[in-house]
Amino acid sequence: MRLPCDSTLLVIDVQEAIDDASWGPRNNDGAEGAIAALIAAWRSEALPIVHIRHDSLDPRSPYRPGAPGHRFKALAQPLAEERIIAKHANSAFIGTRLEEALDEIGATTLVVCGALTPNSVEATVRHAGNLGYRVFVVADACWAVDKLDLDGRLWPAADVHALSLAHMHGEYAQVVDSATTLRAAALANARRRMKGR
Repeated sequence: MRLPCDSTLLVIDVQEAIDDASWGPRNNDGAEGAIAALIAAWRSEALPIVHIRHDSLDPRSPYRPGAPGHRFKALAQPLAEERIIAKHANSAFIGTRLEEALDEIGATTLVVCGALTPNSVEATVRHAGNLGYRVFVVADACWAVDKLDLDGRLWPAADVHALSLAHMHGEYAQVVDSATTLRAAALANARRRMKGR
C-alpha cells in the first residue's frame, strides 16, 4: 500500500447515534479504536482529514440535528481546522460540497473508515470510485449490523460486513487493514518531507 501525500482520511458518520439500540447487534467492536488510531496518525503526519456528519431529515432518527445522537463520538471529534461535510443521503457526495472540498485539498486518494459498512461507507466508496478517486477502505475501522433479508433470513453483522467489503474490493476500492494503513501514512509524510528539502 503506497499513499500519496494528499491522501485524505474520510471519517463517515462516527456519531453517537450509531450506538442506538435500534440498529441491533454489530460486529467489529474494535472499529472505534482503529478509527481513533487513524485520526491520530493523520494528525501527527499533517495529512488531511474530512469528517462526514449525517444530518437525518427523519424526525424519528437518532441522527437528526438536535438529537443527542447527532453529536460526533468523542474519539472522532473534529478539530477546529478540520473540514466537516454534512449530508442527508447515504453517499457523502450527494447534495454536499465534498467533491469541491477534496478539489481544494488536491485529493486524489481517499482512505475511508466509519459506519455502517454496507450503508454510508459503501455508498460513498462506490460514488468515489466512479468519480475516479483512488480509494482504500480500512476493513477493521468500519462495521455492520445484523440484517434481515427479504426472505426473512437474519444475516449476522460479520457476514454483512464481509460481503459489503467484497462488493467494494477490486472494482471501487482496495480493502486494507489499519496496521497497513498506519504504516503507509507515515511513509507518505516522510516522502513529503523529503520533497520539501
